[in-house]
Amino acid sequence: MDKPVQNANPLETEPISALLVRYSIPTALTLMVNYLYNIVDQIFVGQGVGITGMTATNVAFPLMILVNAISLLLGDGAAANISLCLGRKQQQTADATMSHALTLIIGSGILCALVFGIFAPQLVVLCGVTETAYTQAVSYLRAIAWGVPFQLMCPAFTAIIRADGAPQYTMKCMIVGAVINLILDPIFIFPLQMGVVGAGIATAVGQTAAGCMCLFYLRHMRTVRIRKSALRPTPALTGRIVALGFPSLLTQTMMALVQITMNNLMRQYGAWSAFGSDIALSVYGMMMKVYQIAHSMFVGVSSAVQPINGFNFGAKHYTRVHQTYLLASRIALIISAVCFLVFMVLPRQIGMLFVSDNPLYLDCAAHIFRIYMMTFFLYGLHMTTASFFQSIDKPVHSLMIPLVRQGVFLIPLALLLSRSFGLDGALYAVPITDTLVFLLSIALALTEFRSWRKSGWL
Repeated sequence: MDKPVQNANPLETEPISALLVRYSIPTALTLMVNYLYNIVDQIFVGQGVGITGMTATNVAFPLMILVNAISLLLGDGAAANISLCLGRKQQQTADATMSHALTLIIGSGILCALVFGIFAPQLVVLCGVTETAYTQAVSYLRAIAWGVPFQLMCPAFTAIIRADGAPQYTMKCMIVGAVINLILDPIFIFPLQMGVVGAGIATAVGQTAAGCMCLFYLRHMRTVRIRKSALRPTPALTGRIVALGFPSLLTQTMMALVQITMNNLMRQYGAWSAFGSDIALSVYGMMMKVYQIAHSMFVGVSSAVQPINGFNFGAKHYTRVHQTYLLASRIALIISAVCFLVFMVLPRQIGMLFVSDNPLYLDCAAHIFRIYMMTFFLYGLHMTTASFFQSIDKPVHSLMIPLVRQGVFLIPLALLLSRSFGLDGALYAVPITDTLVFLLSIALALTEFRSWRKSGWL
């Protein structure tokens, strides 16, 4: 039998606002630093190699999202189950979940690295590479493949370490990795003249350092322990981890599919525009990397919801769960509004960080930012809502939001509108989608809480 844990958990006693700050800010900063790997590569490649080099690194970006998809499948799934088990006082099951996750995460990282190294030529073509950037894209992907196992570890262990009550530690890990990358990038690209390969090697070294630090923490976890007897995954518990983490996998996978679709549309319809394929594709990729910085704030808030709501829902503190969702949603919408203003007012200045001497590139940056981010002030609510449903053990509801956003609305609209309106048609699909998904998220949350009131939980 599971042994009861007597110590009170701060997740059920501390103020919700304090918990959200404690869990969201370190997580958001950790992800921001993780995304800075790509942005730093992009800046140095843009200044040292040029637009073709930027296009090459951008093509690999959807593949990095897919790595994060697998990482969050295992990390978020394990963290959600650990929080639920601790709330229910099921210590042995929580320990077994952690042990399973370790094996699954390491094995998945090695497999992804092999796939990237072996199938790099096919993968860059799938992701919409132009003829001029093909060779550099293959070289870059094979260079970063060495760090992929550690890149997969970091977000996965971030979720687990956050559930263990130490989100600040993962922030330190990612900062160390980013600093290493920041130091090595200009050395490899400029004096050593290694181009995109140098950028890839710098990224791999930084990710390896961060991943090793995360592994070191596992020996000192507070709420769970790794048990040798549970390192071999069982179908039942692996299925439980995958079921809880599947919304995160779907969210990231659909995001990668959007990137692949949009890359190909930028290549195809960019050629028909005044900007050309390489500029349209490189600007779109640059924008998405900047967008990930804003996105990381929403991930931080929505990820903070998971351990708080997972524990309290397991402990039947339903009012506390409701209050957490409302506060997290307000924070997400405030962040959305601030980011919207930045994207609308400063697109050329953002573009100049990457390429400062090409007026056509900067014109393209302003054009794409202002259409793509037109309704960004509504963004974020769907992520807190999906995370809320994931934390209360309703994966079907949680799955519905990213599936509808990316698969039902965004990709079909982009394909349909681009046929009639070219490059702009593909871009306008995004603000239309964000508006529709905002309304869907509100409807789902209101329906859920209405049922709670009928049941007497609120």
